[in-house]
Parts: sequence; C-alpha cells; structure tokens
Amino acid sequence: MTVSTDPADPAPADPAPRRTLRSRLMDVARGPHAEKTMWAVSFTESSFFPLPPDLLLGPMAALQPQRWLRYSIGCTIASVLGGLLGYAIGMYLFELVGQAILTFFGYAGEREAALREEYAKWGAWVILIKGLTPIPYKLVTILSGAMAFSLPIFIVTSAITRGARFLIVAWIFQKFGPGVAPVIEKRLGIVLLAVAIAIVAIVVALRYLH
Repeated sequence: MTVSTDPADPAPADPAPRRTLRSRLMDVARGPHAEKTMWAVSFTESSFFPLPPDLLLGPMAALQPQRWLRYSIGCTIASVLGGLLGYAIGMYLFELVGQAILTFFGYAGEREAALREEYAKWGAWVILIKGLTPIPYKLVTILSGAMAFSLPIFIVTSAITRGARFLIVAWIFQKFGPGVAPVIEKRLGIVLLAVAIAIVAIVVALRYLH
C-alpha cells in the first residue's frame, strides 16, 4: 500500500488565505474558546475543513499540560463524529459534494482511482494508516461512504487511528512544551508513519502468534 509522508501532500504550499486561517487558529488556541473551537475544527476537518485540529491541539496541550489527555480524547470523538458526516457525503452526495471535495484537495481522476484501488485491496488498513499520515482524512471518510465500506469497521478503525494520532501529538506537546512546535511541524509525518508501521507490525505479529 502506498502511503505519502510528505506533510505538504496532496496540496501545494498554503495560499495566503489559508496562512491567515492558520494564524487565527493559533491565536484561538490561547483564548477562552479554544476547546470548543478545537472540537469544531476536528469535526469539520474529517469532511471538508482544510486545516487539521493538531494546530489547536498541540499548543493547547503545551499551555495546559494537565489537560492533554482530555484534549486528545475530545479531539478524537469530534473527529470520529465528523468522519460519519464525511461517510454520509460519500454515500449519499458523492457526485454532488464529495467529488468536488476530492478535486479541491487534488484527488480527482487518476489519484482518486488509485485510492479506490488501495481501498479495494487493503480495506480497513487504508483507514488505519492514512488516518495517521498527513493525507487529509476527509478523503478516507468520503471514499469509505462512496464505496459502502462497513460502517462498524469504519467507526472502530477511525477511533483507533485518530485516537493514536491525537494522543501522540498532545503527549509530545505537553511533554516538551511549545518550543517543540517547529520540529513537530517538519517531522510529524515521519513520526506518525513510524507509529502506523508499528501498529501494522503488532497486529501481524499477534495474528502470527495465534
């Protein structure tokens, strides 16, 4: 299965409006409505919003390290619920809405076909691995619905992969503080890919031992 590790994939460098939105999110992370905003971003990012909730989760965990677990769990729940919206878009509104979202994020045509092929071949592994990587998770949720993937398996694997991602991000920031942000932004894709590989290795080992 092909997995991208480039934090900029699939979209090119952020345009000015997105950079402005990113800056605003970073400001919100220090304000009184940070947690509610993080829930909203985590929910919508799973279906259409362009920026990941990590931008809020990391700074919030650094500023209030005693709440890192609460923040990561809340972020996970919101992401899984938002994933259900993405699933519904793919199942019921793919031609009208879902296709436009995939096109916006650079997954139209051959790239969409390649992702569908991966889905047909690997199933739940696509959700587990791509949910950890920098690839926009909305692509996975929308295609899951479009391909009528098992909803119970979709929910379970979404909870596992998003939970692992957000727990790692929140733990790192609460452990090392806001100064680690520049390093994490550059290396997060590699770290999460290593975690994905570890998860696959553990599952394979357990199946082999049994």
